[in-house]
Amino acid sequence: MTEDNSPSGSRVSDIYRVTWLGAVVNLLLVAIKFTAGIVGMSAAMVADAIHSLSDLATDAIVIIFVALSRKPADSNHNYGHGKYETFATLIIGTMLAAVGIGMMWGGGEKILDVLNGTRLPSPGWTAFAAGIVSIIAKELIFQYTMHVSRRANSKTLVANAWHHRSDALSSVGTCIGIAAAITLGDNWVVLDPLAAIVVSVIVTLSAFKIMRTAVNELLEKSLPDNIERDILGIVAEDPLLQNTHHLRTRAIGNIYTIDMHVRMPGSMTLSEAHRHTILLEQRLRQAYGDETIINIHIEPLKVNGVYPA
Repeated sequence: MTEDNSPSGSRVSDIYRVTWLGAVVNLLLVAIKFTAGIVGMSAAMVADAIHSLSDLATDAIVIIFVALSRKPADSNHNYGHGKYETFATLIIGTMLAAVGIGMMWGGGEKILDVLNGTRLPSPGWTAFAAGIVSIIAKELIFQYTMHVSRRANSKTLVANAWHHRSDALSSVGTCIGIAAAITLGDNWVVLDPLAAIVVSVIVTLSAFKIMRTAVNELLEKSLPDNIERDILGIVAEDPLLQNTHHLRTRAIGNIYTIDMHVRMPGSMTLSEAHRHTILLEQRLRQAYGDETIINIHIEPLKVNGVYPA
């Protein structure tokens, strides 16, 4: 199998590299957190470990679905398979929401137990130390994954990065709860599950934001207004291309699709019009990538509101 040195191949290699790195970190943190949660008697740390375990699942989803999205266009999928990445983003967002809601439910049950007179075990410093390790490791992975996501223009990586960030936030809340429970005494052990609930709200809100972005793309939402303005600006660089209208845009994974109507002088030959169109396509692909899908409908300029005979 030959190495793919194309921009697309380099992009996928970057996504795989950062995802595999995240998976290794997640695997180590699962072992550390479960051990520390059990030894340190911290319900929040055990929940944190489960959160890291869910991160492993999202890493697998990224690797599988990015591979599927690379399948070339065929007779049944004329625009390629880029929506697999969008679908992966939706799955990751849904899993993140499930994690957040699960954390909220678990923390709520512990608080109800306290209100009913149940005495929660006091967490130990072992759990606190594991939380600090998790915060540092997951924040570093979040920053690196976001850096690669911007370079690769991958919403799936953004979603996975937020899965890492939510794990770091979860550990922040866990550490606050554990430290308060230890230093303030047994009567304040309830701060441990309370911290888990606070973090669960942050995680769930982040998940819904990611899911909304994926759903909008699956429903063929137009590209952001600033990108459409930039597209019109690129068209206007050629003074012979005028009255751009019927601009329609959408994203297929990380690939943009651009449809538009432009008018040119009616006296222009078909060959000249074709040359200007090709140059426009080159400028658009230079701005948005070689795989950008472009459809341009050419019309003659109107004279006194009507097309010339």
